[in-house]
Amino acid sequence: MVLCLTLVCLVCAAVLGGMYALTYEPIRKANENILKASIGAVLPEGVEIGALESVSSDGGTFEYYPAVKDGEAVAYAVKSTAIGFGGPLSLMVGVLKDGTVFNTSVLSCTETPGLGAKCQESGSHFRTQFQGFGADKVLKVTKDGGDVDAITASTITSRAYALAVSNAVAVAKYLAGSAEAVDTASGASVPEEKKGEE
Repeated sequence: MVLCLTLVCLVCAAVLGGMYALTYEPIRKANENILKASIGAVLPEGVEIGALESVSSDGGTFEYYPAVKDGEAVAYAVKSTAIGFGGPLSLMVGVLKDGTVFNTSVLSCTETPGLGAKCQESGSHFRTQFQGFGADKVLKVTKDGGDVDAITASTITSRAYALAVSNAVAVAKYLAGSAEAVDTASGASVPEEKKGEE
């Protein structure tokens, strides 16, 4: 019995290991292509994308790609994550040197299909309202006194999205030299609010 179970386990382990080896490279390339497409989608055309860099703050470590034109950084593609209703919501946010949001792209999302997952829909009002979002506006949902129209019945997701964008703007302002430190907010969602929120 022990020998039989050992052989079954060895065969299963070999099959799983073989599948991992076969799928590792295609999955890595697919993720790399998604990342490149996201960076390109959130930065202005005609810029050279620099190498991956990172900056740390009390809010965590943020990875970013500088967009260089004529030897000077004119924008940043910042990877920013906040906790939504279904878990981490990861975005790539393009921010111009003056702190204006150029565009946003969703890297990963585990929000409720048909509700919070609507934040992934390119061309939707929710996504397009961030384009050109400047310092004259508040990156919070209107329910919290900001200028972001939330997705209907998805306030927690909308708060998380706005927080991720806000954090990316804070990183870009710091990198551009218009802020002394990366000032990030906290508390995109509160577990008690999940009841009936989405």
